[in-house]
Amino acid sequence: MKREFTPAAERVLAEASHWSNRDGCDELTAPALILGLLAENECRAAIVLGERGIGQQEVCRRWPGLTRGKSAAGVRLSAEVEAALAAACVRLGALPRPLLLATEHLLLGLAAAEHDSSLWLRQHGLNPDVLEEQIYLQSGCSRDPLPFEEATEGASVGSALCGVPDPGSDASYESRNATEGAAYRGFPQPSPPSAPIPCNAENDAATRGPADSACNLTSSSREEIRVLRVLDASGNRAREGLRVVEDYVRFVLDDRHLTEQLKRLRHDLAGLLDRLSLDQRLRARETESDVGTSLWTPAERRRESAAAVLTANFTRLQEALRSLEEFGKIIDADLAAGIQQLRYRCYTLQRGVELTRASLVRLQHARLYVLLDGGPDEKSLAALARGLIDARVHVLQLRDKQLDQRRLLDRLGMLRELTAGTDTLLVVNDRADLAALARADGVHVGQEDLSVKEARSIVGPQALVGVSTHSVEQARQAVLDGASYLGVGPTFPSGTKAFVDFPGVELLRAVAAEIRLPAFAIGGISAGNVDQVLAAGFRRIAVSGAITHAPDPVAAARELLARLEANRP
Repeated sequence: MKREFTPAAERVLAEASHWSNRDGCDELTAPALILGLLAENECRAAIVLGERGIGQQEVCRRWPGLTRGKSAAGVRLSAEVEAALAAACVRLGALPRPLLLATEHLLLGLAAAEHDSSLWLRQHGLNPDVLEEQIYLQSGCSRDPLPFEEATEGASVGSALCGVPDPGSDASYESRNATEGAAYRGFPQPSPPSAPIPCNAENDAATRGPADSACNLTSSSREEIRVLRVLDASGNRAREGLRVVEDYVRFVLDDRHLTEQLKRLRHDLAGLLDRLSLDQRLRARETESDVGTSLWTPAERRRESAAAVLTANFTRLQEALRSLEEFGKIIDADLAAGIQQLRYRCYTLQRGVELTRASLVRLQHARLYVLLDGGPDEKSLAALARGLIDARVHVLQLRDKQLDQRRLLDRLGMLRELTAGTDTLLVVNDRADLAALARADGVHVGQEDLSVKEARSIVGPQALVGVSTHSVEQARQAVLDGASYLGVGPTFPSGTKAFVDFPGVELLRAVAAEIRLPAFAIGGISAGNVDQVLAAGFRRIAVSGAITHAPDPVAAARELLARLEANRP
């Protein structure tokens, strides 16, 4: 049978023909077709695949025998690709003819067929029924409706909303779902409700007349519509709010790490909403008669800043998730549980995003961070600190493992008096208890010290909590843990602290590429190598010996400050 394709689909097939198995087979396989779709990165199919976390790396990991080479002339379609095309044509039978197969049609066929590639796609959340529904909606065509009024008296709201058989019927839930829901194999299915909801409670049919049955059926249908409207509206609000938050993090914060976290949350939300029938949600939707569309307050019509937009939409997202969770319990316990976990993840991400934003404001001028030990005596330390404060060093950290607790607290109290009322912040290394006693601006902890949670419980919500990180993974986790800033390194060998490994400027580049939480490069940095740090994308440094061991510490500090200010973006 001759099939016709759109130009984009033809490009996909051409790209797919470059991929072959190592066994020398010259047929175009389904995994190769998936790679072809991904290569057409602006097409709808590639966008859908990306939203499900499917990329070239994931496909090649699943089918390691795939290799890319020259396109072979006259490549034949494999049986599984032929089956996918046939499945797409069957499902799209109501579209106008002649049918031009587009990229989304190819993806639909791949997800709807019955072979390993199809199962893998469905396991990643690609529901062929949802894909088909979206294609019909985009085309403006409709298929035969799925009327609510045909639900039987004994059907539960859950089974009607999700498009699954009534678990109370003679056939078991599992057996009917296996035969009638073949298109859903490989997808998580809603758990069968343990009992019908009250509006569908079973009564003795012998005690009811026809009028009573009709009345109860009408009540059941109304309940279904109302629950659907709540779920539809809450799902839309959650996705819209999440997109606004993601746009803020992506374009305002320019934070790749948090953007990826939010994108993953959005994909997981979409996967859970796929458990609800889009067709029935749309049929229940009544925007024009919704009483809420005409209700608004003056505050909703105006936002004072981008930060206000962020906060409002995080709130909107969390409220919508709660509503989805509560009404979802009526029809699908697994859906409700999944939404609950998303809500908890949302709280964690809000902390990471809001703390990144707040820390960027609080530390916007902080470029030079100097670590001091207790000095030979308090007088020497005070003289050095005064000079650095006068030079406008942005942060001083007291770090001394040798002094006893009493003398360390005395030194700290003296530094607090000197920095009070100035633009220089005071941080204590490791000792959150002493930081709290001296009312320092914050505490800095290492990977083996107190956790961010533990440190913050001691110093309070307003204090800075910095974290030393030695890998991108540790930096990412520190952001999610609620750190106020990062120390990243060691960059170069240091004369004040010994390290076994030196991740170097490569780590700086990696962190600068994806994390916007304020981060200070640390480890052996001096005027002689600071240009390498700047070239790696860092504009903040933490130093010790480069200043404290210099013949003129104040002059050394001013030189580094000048270099940093000259490279301010």
